[in-house]
Amino acid sequence: MLPATIGIISLIHGIDMTKPAKIKLTGLLRWIIPLFVLGAAWVYSTASQLNDAYVNDVNIEDLIDAESLECLDCHSAIRYNLENPYTGEVVSMKMYEELRIDPMEYASSTHGSFACTDCHSFEYEIHPHPIEAKFDYEYTCLDCHSAGEQFAQFNFHTIEDEFMRSVHAPEHIEDFSCWSCHNPHTYKLTTREWGSVIDIVAHNNAMCLGCHGDISHYEVLIERQLTNMLSKHEWLPNQSLHFRKVRCIDCHAAVNEDILIPHDVLPADEAVRNCVDCHSTNSILLATLYKHQVVERRNRFGFFNAEITSEAYIIGANRNYYFNVISLVIFGLVLLGIAIHASLRYINYRKRKKMKASS
Repeated sequence: MLPATIGIISLIHGIDMTKPAKIKLTGLLRWIIPLFVLGAAWVYSTASQLNDAYVNDVNIEDLIDAESLECLDCHSAIRYNLENPYTGEVVSMKMYEELRIDPMEYASSTHGSFACTDCHSFEYEIHPHPIEAKFDYEYTCLDCHSAGEQFAQFNFHTIEDEFMRSVHAPEHIEDFSCWSCHNPHTYKLTTREWGSVIDIVAHNNAMCLGCHGDISHYEVLIERQLTNMLSKHEWLPNQSLHFRKVRCIDCHAAVNEDILIPHDVLPADEAVRNCVDCHSTNSILLATLYKHQVVERRNRFGFFNAEITSEAYIIGANRNYYFNVISLVIFGLVLLGIAIHASLRYINYRKRKKMKASS
């Protein structure tokens, strides 16, 4: 930390701190600032060490029940041992990526408090798992989330109706379900709880690119050549900025006022392609990406869509009422100035013409 601190002090003072004999004491403030920076760096370093120590001290046995830990002995490993119950022979086998679960991610997820058998058949308690277990009923979201006041705010029935109308519906893509996008072992609420819109965008777009950007996942669900997302969106100005600031579903899903996240994913030819749909004071982003932040249409400083302004500047959507008035006044004054200037030049021209005629 000392070399970094010397560098910071050198930058502030504009001097070579490796030659302290040349330092001139010109004021107490010139030393208070570097010492403050040094103290802040020490506090940050200490806090990071304490946080690392806390994470390392967390015992996974305190977060996950013993029964589920038995499942994770295999399902959190890259390879697992499988014993033949008849011969006692043991073989090492690969645990495929889609079956691997990070214990810490599971413990911190929305479903982390559940035991494995709350959702999976008790037949999975047998090792190796009997083939009959694979044919058991697989629970869907509505099996748990269809009733109860605590789930009313999420409108799961509306979400299911939207999903069944979308291009992701089982009638279009066999075996596509809620779990295809929302991993039940790692899923966390984001839009309602995460503060940063940038993080929400990155998290949501990662779901889409999990299939649309990965040929191995895409081919499992649909027998079609993977589309190149960059060439498909080459019409979009400043493409990379849009990908970082806007979710795929903000353009590719129908807006529904009753739910926070739209699930009616539209065919590609019905996606939003009109710039004005977003870049205007009634931007559709207010009903999609920024819906959870919409509280007022204009704040006391006169900005339209102030909730967007706090996260990003979107041309056309972040206009300021007072700036609009001022710009119109300035434009009017410019036109008035041009008119006066032209009038004076014309009057002067007429005077000169009369003087030449009289002479």
